[in-house]
Amino acid sequence: MRRIGKFALALAAASSALGGCTSNATPTASASPTPTQTPWVRVTSGSPTAAPGTNSTFSPKSALPPVSFLPTSGACGVSWPDNIGLVLIPMVVTPIAGGFTVQWPSKYGSYYRISAVLQGVVAGPQPERTWQTVQAGDNCTVSATISGLTSGAPYIIWLDAPDTPRDVTGARSLYSGKSGVVKPL
Repeated sequence: MRRIGKFALALAAASSALGGCTSNATPTASASPTPTQTPWVRVTSGSPTAAPGTNSTFSPKSALPPVSFLPTSGACGVSWPDNIGLVLIPMVVTPIAGGFTVQWPSKYGSYYRISAVLQGVVAGPQPERTWQTVQAGDNCTVSATISGLTSGAPYIIWLDAPDTPRDVTGARSLYSGKSGVVKPL
């Protein structure tokens, strides 16, 4: 109880020292407030729909360089699938007399190697693959012809992209392709 009494006495003394406890003090007010600066809110009457302003001098500058896009798969003669989830470079193999015509998208490097591997059973050491080097060119599809093969024999076409580009993480793009078993005419 003593503590509460001391606290009330200290509070009364502080309020008396700050402003006093007289009942005849009346607040005074000035006649009218005078603004010292221009108002920060401007209200203008007008129409409920905004009219486009013509006095703006702001023109944003782009921080990015101009962009040009590569042709989409619809611009190519062959509709290539996107490489999301693919492991091998997609190929179209067309049998011809004694060989094949092979097509693939050119986005995996500037040059390629292609080979036709005979699928017959061979006793002893396997024969070395014969690779044919193909330049990519400027088209979106690369095409090569493999000839001199045995008509009706089973082959698998292998594709290699030795200079496959890397993405920003350092991972390589697709760098090989493989057909199913195909037979020349």
